[in-house]
Amino acid sequence: MSTSGESKIEADPNLPIIRIVREFAGTPEQLFRAHTDPELFARWIGPSSLRTRIEEWDARSGGSWRFVSSRDGEEYAFRGCFHEVRPDRIVQTFTYEGDPDGVALETLWFEDLGNGRTRLRTQSLVDSFEARDAWLRSGMEVGVNEGHAKLEEMLADGTA
Repeated sequence: MSTSGESKIEADPNLPIIRIVREFAGTPEQLFRAHTDPELFARWIGPSSLRTRIEEWDARSGGSWRFVSSRDGEEYAFRGCFHEVRPDRIVQTFTYEGDPDGVALETLWFEDLGNGRTRLRTQSLVDSFEARDAWLRSGMEVGVNEGHAKLEEMLADGTA
């Protein structure tokens, strides 16, 4: 388990699930806020080469979201619904609009490790092993690791 610097990404061998784990020097409240405050979220999500704008954001149980990331005139849009939003857990759907049939069910857990540290666990369930493997081949680890690194910086400088 890494404590910072890299996120652990693994595919479940028996289910079409991707699990991501990373520990942060921040409280569960800080991590929760970074995932629910649209201004903060847009600052850290995804690869460093992309800029993100929030188009819709209603971070409450039953709310929905949409953001667009762009680079060199190309745009990548994502959307979903918040099924449950509470301080220790978020359950949401996640769809890349370039593949509108590929809907994932994601659960994020914010685990208090004490001493101002939190373990973020994310689980994404997709509809097939092929879809899961395509996500893994897409370069998603770059976006996850660079995004988490930006989030760590925000926690360290007090922005999040």
